[in-house]
Amino acid sequence: MDFALPRTTTADLRTARPRFAVLPVGSFEQHGDHLPLATDTVIATLVADRIASDHGGFLLPAVTVSCSHEHAAFPGTVSISATTLLAVVADIRGSLRASGIDTLLIVNAHGGNYALSNLVQEANTTRPLVALFPTRQDWQQARDAAELHTSLSADMHAGELEASLLLYAAPDLVRPGHPAGDHDAPDRPHLLTLGIQAYAPNGVIGHPSLATADKGRRILDALSRAAATPIALLTEPFAGHTPGR
Repeated sequence: MDFALPRTTTADLRTARPRFAVLPVGSFEQHGDHLPLATDTVIATLVADRIASDHGGFLLPAVTVSCSHEHAAFPGTVSISATTLLAVVADIRGSLRASGIDTLLIVNAHGGNYALSNLVQEANTTRPLVALFPTRQDWQQARDAAELHTSLSADMHAGELEASLLLYAAPDLVRPGHPAGDHDAPDRPHLLTLGIQAYAPNGVIGHPSLATADKGRRILDALSRAAATPIALLTEPFAGHTPGR
């Protein structure tokens, strides 16, 4: 796919009248020596683009810098505060409402963006307006569908899943040395205190050597299928209200 900014025009939206928007949220952080700093943003955009295409959503440009403080010891990692991230998403929601779209699916591809869960929690006190995707269960189902060898916990960062998605959608972004990047760190109890470098000197927790493009394709297919559930929650009538009115 083309990872440039969405090419939608205002005329397109006037005709399509999408019932929900899709916001990719990535990061700009180290992903070992074999994947680019923008890996999470590429993945978030890939998943969000597929969802918007399959389910008729309005694809927004990605939030490309987020909360990657646990990766700060590695060159190139850039972060913003959780407060700033939440403010950006809140402002985007306000702007969408002004243009007639009040439901939002946030596609988050960086596990460190914990604060987004609180934003979603607070947004849905009266009716479903915001959903955070993929959930841990969605990721697990996608891993099962693609028959990944590693577990969700063991394949935490720059491993089999992430490398597979890039091999499928953007193989030119995967450096030739990725099979040599495997690193196990099953116990990481103080990750947020010590940072990822304390457990993974090469920045990898997982097995990129097991990645294939076919696995990436099946992961993406599974995630698009799974997105139907939160989209239905956002767009179907709920408690006497019709989304978008």
